[in-house]
Amino acid sequence: MNISVIIPTYNRANELDKCLDHLHKQQFPFTDFEVIIADDGSTDNTSKVVEKWQKKLKHLTYFKQKNHGAGVARNKAIAKAKGKISILIGDDIYCTPNFLHEHYKVHKAHPQENIACLGLILWYPEAKITPLMHWSTNGSTIFGKFGGHQFAYNQLEQQTPDYKFFYTSNLSLKTSLLKEHPFDPWFSGYGWEDIELGYRLTQKANLKIIYNNQALAYHDHYISESDFKKRMTGIGYNAQKFKQKYPQLNIVPTGKKKLIFEILSNNIVLQGLYYTQKAIPKLRPIYFYALSKKYFLEGLKIG
Repeated sequence: MNISVIIPTYNRANELDKCLDHLHKQQFPFTDFEVIIADDGSTDNTSKVVEKWQKKLKHLTYFKQKNHGAGVARNKAIAKAKGKISILIGDDIYCTPNFLHEHYKVHKAHPQENIACLGLILWYPEAKITPLMHWSTNGSTIFGKFGGHQFAYNQLEQQTPDYKFFYTSNLSLKTSLLKEHPFDPWFSGYGWEDIELGYRLTQKANLKIIYNNQALAYHDHYISESDFKKRMTGIGYNAQKFKQKYPQLNIVPTGKKKLIFEILSNNIVLQGLYYTQKAIPKLRPIYFYALSKKYFLEGLKIG
């Protein structure tokens, strides 16, 4: 078995159904990859969706746990993995037909255990994509340097991916490396469990990430403003945990940087930016950035 596709899921039966449909259409031998679904306590019809696909996908493993988060779910799935390579995706990720082949190609060319492959993620064309969602996947909307907090693929035109690009929505590593260095269950919520493992692997295993934009997948996840608030608050909350573990990285802003964030997130400033970006759409990224800092600082206080 060459590939294990690891998918944590939680109450997204419809998206998971589409995810598995795209894996079923892969231009890669069915006998040479397995799919492991880690159900993190779903209460919808996820199990019925999986049961349907177990009749079509030759190697499909499913297990369910109490809701403990994606990191714990991934760890349990990786422990069961038989493939030499583990590909980490989400339940709302729809892989293009050559997706598995493109990941496998990189690892075949680079068999070293410390090599990871990062694929490209774009918004699912059939989904409703808002300006906020567009902003969240552009890391250079302000002064070519600052921007969204979900993906920043545009920055890879000028740099090699480091641990900050450890995007587990489209990432593959040697299974042996993941079994030796699992996700830290101390981190919960959005983002930091991925970044923490990426940084830890960089320090302990000299992780090198190779970007292959031909390993393309689409992301089907609508983000409302309330979702955005929850996500950014979670990032702030877990930033405090990250600081405790890695104080040398200066993740939590201090001094002038913190002051700038506080000014931007002031309600009067935010209100002014809100009405300004309504009149001048080009300034919308500044409003989203300021709003993100407001929620981030709120999360820091919780942490």
